[in-house]
Amino acid sequence: MGALRSVLGVREPTEISDGAGARPDRAVIRDALGVGVAVGLSGFSFGVTSAGAGLDVLQTCALSLFVFTGASQFALVGALAAGGNPFTAAAGAFFLGIRNAFYGLRLAGLLRLPAAIRPLAAHWVIDETAAVAFAQPDQRSARLGFTVTGASVFALWNLTTLAGALGASALGDTDAWGLDAAGPAVFLALLAPKLTSATDRAVAALGVLLVLVCVPLLPAGVPVLVSALAAPAVLAVRGRAGAGEPPASDRHGATAPEEYGATEPREVRSQEAGERGATAPQEARARETEESAR
Repeated sequence: MGALRSVLGVREPTEISDGAGARPDRAVIRDALGVGVAVGLSGFSFGVTSAGAGLDVLQTCALSLFVFTGASQFALVGALAAGGNPFTAAAGAFFLGIRNAFYGLRLAGLLRLPAAIRPLAAHWVIDETAAVAFAQPDQRSARLGFTVTGASVFALWNLTTLAGALGASALGDTDAWGLDAAGPAVFLALLAPKLTSATDRAVAALGVLLVLVCVPLLPAGVPVLVSALAAPAVLAVRGRAGAGEPPASDRHGATAPEEYGATEPREVRSQEAGERGATAPQEARARETEESAR
């Protein structure tokens, strides 16, 4: 749900083994539960969407229990609802979930969990658990944040998936409820705190603009790919703007004016003039001594 190392405006820890700067457990648990509840409740939207795509309650719950990665699950049922081939839909969901493997590589070194529980912990490697763990300043806090986030998201996601699948028939036309907007809304809520600089906001705004322009013109899925061009476009503009700026020495007048024919910094010339002024009396006395000796 969103590229989420980046999520929540977090930073990567600089220390992973010592306890310097450790956060209180209460603060870590509070943040982890906040993320877990916010994301876990969106499982209701998945349950309703999955039932609307033609999957029964057992199939819907199996996806949340064994796949447990929201973006891939929504991608799968979305493709099925649009009449896509099941194998193609599954392949797309699989490749979308590959990002969790990269989270796992980073988390393995950060958490350093015992080998016996790594297979179980691997099932909880998702955007949200990675984001909360990466936000912590030490290994102990990272482990606590990962565990609380994983447990709360897993429990709520599966419970709300079941509730959504069972209640889909009572809701009637699920499209009329706008529940398909829940997934993007969660993405936005997680990404928004990361947009702290002017460059970040410019990339986000241009990406949204590209999607809005392309949605009526291009096939489904292509506008999202086009929006990825926002980042290199903004960086290219910034690069050209930076290339046109004068050097810092020119802006601050550190070099001597050319009209005086100066080729060295003013401080160097002043120092040399002072040295010449200091040695002049000594040279005069030396000449007087030589003349008197003659």
